Amino acid sequence: MEDPTASNVTPTANSSSQLNLPPSMNTPVVSLESRINRLINANQTQSPSRSIYSDRFIPSRSGSNFALFDLAPSPGKDGKEDGAGSYATLLRAAMFGPETPEKRDITGFSSSRNIFRFKTETNRSLHSFSPYVSDEAPGVSHSPIKALRKVSRSPYKILNLVDFRCWIPLTHDTFCDLDDVLLSDCLETEVLDAPALQDDFYLNLVDWSAQNVLAVGLGNCVYLWNACSSKVTKLCDLGADDSVCSVGWAFRGTHLAVGTSTGKVQIWDASRCKRTRTMEGHRLRVGALAWSSSVLSSGSRDKSILQRDIRCQEDHVSKLTGHKSEVCGLKWSYDNRELASGGNDNRLFVWNQHSTQPVLKYSEHTAAVKAIAWSPHVHGLLASGGGTADRCIRFWNTTTNTHLSSIDTCSQVCNLAWSKNVNELVSTHGYSQNQIIVWKYPTMSKIATLTGHTYRVLYLAVSPDGQTIVTGAGDETLRFWNVFPSPKSQNTDSEIGSSFFGRTTIR
Repeated sequence: MEDPTASNVTPTANSSSQLNLPPSMNTPVVSLESRINRLINANQTQSPSRSIYSDRFIPSRSGSNFALFDLAPSPGKDGKEDGAGSYATLLRAAMFGPETPEKRDITGFSSSRNIFRFKTETNRSLHSFSPYVSDEAPGVSHSPIKALRKVSRSPYKILNLVDFRCWIPLTHDTFCDLDDVLLSDCLETEVLDAPALQDDFYLNLVDWSAQNVLAVGLGNCVYLWNACSSKVTKLCDLGADDSVCSVGWAFRGTHLAVGTSTGKVQIWDASRCKRTRTMEGHRLRVGALAWSSSVLSSGSRDKSILQRDIRCQEDHVSKLTGHKSEVCGLKWSYDNRELASGGNDNRLFVWNQHSTQPVLKYSEHTAAVKAIAWSPHVHGLLASGGGTADRCIRFWNTTTNTHLSSIDTCSQVCNLAWSKNVNELVSTHGYSQNQIIVWKYPTMSKIATLTGHTYRVLYLAVSPDGQTIVTGAGDETLRFWNVFPSPKSQNTDSEIGSSFFGRTTIR
């Protein structure tokens, strides 16, 4: 509801000096100009940001017939008149009748309660959503509270990864487009507030483990969010002189690699929240990480890729060179035989397990290649996406060294991920539409287009059951979407995540 004391109607010079009152209040009245002068000259503090408009009637107690509305005038603060409060009371009475709801019932909040209290449809207590650690992360800035959006049928939650006092109900205006049909019950099931999530195309700050734990790099800290319990753990704090540039889970989901802005790579035992190793070798920030069994590949702004066997004492066992600019994308194939790398030099390279020079080089992209994904269904099928000047998703057969096809998405391609359950893939985008698209392969027909992020959708991870994706953006939110079917049936939920995420499918 708009502020009852404000008006966007331009004041007129010839305003009526008499009030239009019903016959029951047909008594001598004070002129409108007199009332305004009384309000302006009243001995009370005026808000410097609030204007007084001469075409808005603000009643005073002395001239108002409260009995007409069955209202009793309440004493003002320090015995002074509260014109705005009186007007609001009269307005509510006129709109709702004698059974006037309190102001807090109309807005949903009360001035005496904490508006950041978590609200959910379930009966779980607030205590059950407390983080493992309650200390706030030093060095991480908190975003201002985002305005509530247009009310929809589904009251989704917004959860704060850093400070769990900031739990508020979220109403969203997200929609998804399926064959030109607007779905009002969207696939978006959850929204996590992620303060200090960087709007940097070349970083990789979100990863989802096989143990159903989400790792997120926020500023100089890494947080773990358990998708089963909704609890948050602050894994590490790199300090004021460093920041998180990439995170990557090992295959079993027990150890997490963290790439830093100083060029180091840290290995953390997530179950014990203990750092087990710090490895050097890069001169500049490490923005890309990829695991292959016990081998960790790290890509850096120094243009190199280091192969690290965590079983060895050496920080790295080999160095891959070939890129002419920052390495921003790294992915191992499902059989762990091929490593694909993308760089800010617009190049896509493929390496084998033992090469120090790329065995395949692709230069068709005309912008940075961050989005890389190997198909789990077809051996040697590789998808890649280009940045703002390119906007294309391209498909390659690395077995035959063939460029298969290309499609213009009309937006910067930030991430790609295949469904492990069906032959589909999802792409996230930046300039200019900030959308998420689910594609059917090989026809590349659009299954759904999802919107909701207000900044570039720079981060993407897939849940261990393969049904839910999480996307992150510079708008400092992480959004969860149910986009892929289960392995057994498109209408059957798997055990992982189904108890936590409401299932609304696009099929």
